[in-house]
Amino acid sequence: MPPLPPLALTMGEPAGIGAEIAAGAWAALRTTGPAFVFLGDATQIAGVPVVPVAAAEQALAVFPHALPVLHRPLPAPVVPGRPDPANAPAVIGAIDEAVALAKAGRVAGVVTNPIQKATLYAAGFRHPGHTEYLGEIAGTPGGGPPVMMLACAELRTVPVTGHEPLARAIARLTPALIVRHALVTAEALRRDFGIAAPRLAVAGLNPHAGEDGTLGTEDRAIVAPAVAALQAKGIAARGPLPPDTLFTPLARPTYDAAICLYHDQALIPVKTLDMAGGVNVTLGLSIVRTSPDHGTALDIAGQGRADPSSLIAALRMAAAIARQRSLAP
Repeated sequence: MPPLPPLALTMGEPAGIGAEIAAGAWAALRTTGPAFVFLGDATQIAGVPVVPVAAAEQALAVFPHALPVLHRPLPAPVVPGRPDPANAPAVIGAIDEAVALAKAGRVAGVVTNPIQKATLYAAGFRHPGHTEYLGEIAGTPGGGPPVMMLACAELRTVPVTGHEPLARAIARLTPALIVRHALVTAEALRRDFGIAAPRLAVAGLNPHAGEDGTLGTEDRAIVAPAVAALQAKGIAARGPLPPDTLFTPLARPTYDAAICLYHDQALIPVKTLDMAGGVNVTLGLSIVRTSPDHGTALDIAGQGRADPSSLIAALRMAAAIARQRSLAP
């Protein structure tokens, strides 16, 4: 089996822990892979050998000996813990370049270090976050926006609504919105995870999934019709299921992904089970994209305390998905 091209790792917020965990990930993976190339300022990397490369393809030869970097100097000095909007265009530029490399087949996928959205907003960034921006620049062959999945060894969850106030998220729920997220998830489980017949568990919204309308009517009026529609399309979907028992050790082996109705319903169980090893995966994109499941950690930036475990998991998962896609006829 031929080796995969390297992965592209973006710098993320320069004042955060991106460069530190990139160095830690290289130290952990240099003998086993997957290989990756860092898109950012080489002077930010400390504690490991660094080799600037002229092209992403050179990373495979360099990686066993040093961290390969596509050196992109930052316009403003970096102070750990203090983001500077002057560096925001370089942060966005690294994402753009990584996606372009992936679309051209020069890297196997994109792994994004965490960004500081408020800093990007101050510089004119107009997208809610990474996922929405990647959907615009990378494209979604199935149409519509991409879908976020949180994954660890024991659980995969997909939030139907995302970064928005809970009241607004609930008001936006419709059977069609649930069905679309579930269909994208089922296709990704087949294409990216090699699961031939995906099983989906659809969480209820209210306590006890509404208890037949006595604890709220949304589960009966919105979630149940979505599950019926999925079943009619041949998807092995169950629900609405009581959220308080959906993530127990006995329940988790009965499904391949849980379709959750709002942000925290999806993220809390994954982060509780495996904060260090959780991965953010973007489903429905034309390219492979993963990310650590944590933020920029400005409070510990520059202190040598950052744990690279989630980034390592994200790199490994991106490589596994890329390999799985390469096996498709």
